[in-house]
Amino acid sequence: MGTIEFNQLLVENVDFLKPFAFSLTRDNESAKDLTQETIFRALSNRDKYHSGTNLKAWMYTIMRNIFINNYRKKSRQQTTFDNTPNDFLLDYNQTTISNIAVSNIQMKEIETAIHHLPAIFRNPFVLYYEGYKYNEIAGYMQEPLGTIKSRIHFARKLLKAKIAQY
Repeated sequence: MGTIEFNQLLVENVDFLKPFAFSLTRDNESAKDLTQETIFRALSNRDKYHSGTNLKAWMYTIMRNIFINNYRKKSRQQTTFDNTPNDFLLDYNQTTISNIAVSNIQMKEIETAIHHLPAIFRNPFVLYYEGYKYNEIAGYMQEPLGTIKSRIHFARKLLKAKIAQY
């Protein structure tokens, strides 16, 4: 297939891309950018298109892959736009200096809260905290698996209420 025929097919199928791009991005401007990037990639990878195959499906695949790759890139950057007119970038990867003394005090308070749990909740929770799996705890304590799961759940709820400041 020649360049002119490929370009004609591409132009005929561009209108089908716009709704799909909007369904992925949920933003009109981002959908336009995604459509433009898809057309660019299709043009630059024309040699990879096999004549007679479904061009629309090929372009949908390109668009979906671009969207997924951009999404992954944004999630790794952890950068978002605030919606002010200035479009400042907010970077969540700012480093903070931890204070070991504060961390130690907090851990002691958490351990005290765990120690003050009723024994029926504390024992399975401590085993779970130490890395045992639910079924191992159930076997060790000779209780049904559902009972162990619910006791650990209630222990978490009690701890969450006690140490809500963290």
